[in-house]
Amino acid sequence: MGLEEKLPSGVLLTSVEKLAGYARKNSLWPATFGLACCAIEMMASGAGRYDLARFGMEVFRASPRQADLMIVAGRVSQKMAPVLRQIYDQMPEPKWVLAMGACASSGGMFNNYAIVQGVDHVVPVDIYLPGCPPRPEMLIDAILKLHDQIQDTKLGSNREREVRELETVALGATPLIDQRGLLR
Repeated sequence: MGLEEKLPSGVLLTSVEKLAGYARKNSLWPATFGLACCAIEMMASGAGRYDLARFGMEVFRASPRQADLMIVAGRVSQKMAPVLRQIYDQMPEPKWVLAMGACASSGGMFNNYAIVQGVDHVVPVDIYLPGCPPRPEMLIDAILKLHDQIQDTKLGSNREREVRELETVALGATPLIDQRGLLR
């Protein structure tokens, strides 16, 4: 006599973390931060041919207070870095960041003083999407991988500890933005 015989039909057993993860991954609201040519591919992924609406992400939010996923598409200049950090700080928790393209991930071909050599110097990044520019299919695949990460995210104090560890690793020993939001 197993467990399935004792439960009435229509009963679903799960944990609160799994249920919250399922709800979060299926209700991402992206904030666009399109800075260069990668933004064109990001816009194409929301259009009819690729249709991000299949994943509940059809509306790109203009306000950071209504978004929980920041897609940084393109190169980030030193002047734009404090603005990027300010928008990230205005987003409600939990929040995720996707670095789209070689320029956002590592500075790309712009190895000079004016371009931040990776957006992870400014904000913690959850998913890196390589390419110059990456195709819309690649962006959708990266979002699906982020869905898998979100599904397994812890709740409560476990989440806070996990986020602190990730931010420490992502920002490394020498972040470009100090606690006041100023460039070093």
